[in-house]
Amino acid sequence: MPETVSPASPASPEAEITAALGTRSVVLIGMMGAGKSTIGRRLSARLRLPFLDADTEIEAAASMSIPDIFETHGEPHFRNGEARVIARLLDSGPAVLATGGGAFMREDTRNRIGSKAVSIWLKADLDIIMKRVKRRADRPLLQTADPAATVGRLISEREPVYKSADITILSRDVPHEKIVDECIDALHGWVCGGAGKLASNTLSHTR
Repeated sequence: MPETVSPASPASPEAEITAALGTRSVVLIGMMGAGKSTIGRRLSARLRLPFLDADTEIEAAASMSIPDIFETHGEPHFRNGEARVIARLLDSGPAVLATGGGAFMREDTRNRIGSKAVSIWLKADLDIIMKRVKRRADRPLLQTADPAATVGRLISEREPVYKSADITILSRDVPHEKIVDECIDALHGWVCGGAGKLASNTLSHTR
């Protein structure tokens, strides 16, 4: 009898995404408190890619905490080191990379991400950010008399630049896996040419 060959099962969206990415990474950008590290870890597990946190890598490279880097050397020094670390991480192969809130504001970093990664902006409003960041007292940019006003100013300065990310996902108070599902759907549409199944008020492709 002729051997029966069962049809191949269709590849999962996650497998199709990683195949289409090739050597590119997925980079999460957005304000502090937007959930870049939390969502990034879950997204990396789904895609079976390494997870990298730029802030953690910066601290390891400098052998100092980020608050100590700001206090000892100042923000320009930190930003220069941040750019070098992100460039190295992007050169190290495909991964899911969470970046600090100011990283994408630097033009050379933005260009490098554009050429070596797919960028996802996790967009969070002021109320969501303040609810989340008040749990931590070590954010250098919030050591001000009015942290909410500082966050509001940073949002107004940064969002016009964040909008140039490839994909925008609304970060809100829903289960983390829902946000990850939306990232997977949007990534599949972006890198694999799929239409994406989610409502337009949940995500948008911006380039």
